[in-house]
Amino acid sequence: MVESQAPVLEMLWEADDPRRTLGERFGFSDGPAAGRWVADTLDKRWGVRVDSCERIVMSGGNALAWVGTPSGRLLAKWSVVPGRFPRLAETARLTSWLHGRGLPVSAPVPACDGRLQVEVDQVSIGVQREIVGDLLDTADPAQVRAAGALLARLQDAMAAYPDADRMPGPAVPFEPLTVRITDWLDSGAGHLPVAARDTLRRLVADAPPDRLARQLVHLDIRSANILCHHGQIAAVLDFEEVRQEHRLVELARAAVLLGTRYHNWKPATPDVRAEFLAGYASERPLTPAEAGWLDIVLLWQGLAMVPAGDDPAGWGAAALGSIGG
Repeated sequence: MVESQAPVLEMLWEADDPRRTLGERFGFSDGPAAGRWVADTLDKRWGVRVDSCERIVMSGGNALAWVGTPSGRLLAKWSVVPGRFPRLAETARLTSWLHGRGLPVSAPVPACDGRLQVEVDQVSIGVQREIVGDLLDTADPAQVRAAGALLARLQDAMAAYPDADRMPGPAVPFEPLTVRITDWLDSGAGHLPVAARDTLRRLVADAPPDRLARQLVHLDIRSANILCHHGQIAAVLDFEEVRQEHRLVELARAAVLLGTRYHNWKPATPDVRAEFLAGYASERPLTPAEAGWLDIVLLWQGLAMVPAGDDPAGWGAAALGSIGG
């Protein structure tokens, strides 16, 4: 690696000191040492010469490095949590498959031996090409509508993924939504106002039969994971939350969380939520069963974000305002 300066070290969302984190979690004495490891790994496993390591961003047990190469900038992402390695390998296969279907995702670059995710030095590492773009701006209705339409297309593609049963990870119970929401109200919603809980219980009691299809979904569609360029969706990022779930649950969760990035989360405004849902429906109209459950699931997902104690971001008010919106 042609060394010019030490990479900038950052935390994605945690308040921890990045220099200490680099050592304690990832075992590097400093930024240049981490940069040399990335360069050596990409040279040996991908046959790529790294000219510079510009930036390393960390969160949990993951690290992401931006590197300069003769063929352009690449991103090297690695994890030091062994329990995640099988899932990372399957996620890489999924994103490669989606890329082949024409979906805007950050596809993995195969290593010299063809692997999309490589385990080396007790880490699991993958490489992607940098995608130019800015995080989705919910103040731009066109971007919001495009994100909704893309979610519909992404769900259609993931429903056809032939290896969905190979994806490891947390399994969502297969109980009907009526049971899942009622159980959540009984066990995880004690801090909510009684009126909010009663409203959701009433809606669930009056709900139509739960005949909603389940499939593999992304489940983390929000501004932090969507890049836009020249008014178009350039890429959907971060498939680490992929799992089996109802399409409608993903749609409602995305409508609630669309504007969130890394800090100071706030609910999407009614206008943003409506534009996003309209974009989705323009690509795939809701079935009658989904339409009958939409308000219920929007309220459930919104209330799930309400913190215990003070609610300065207004999650509770936004959730209750979702009814009929």
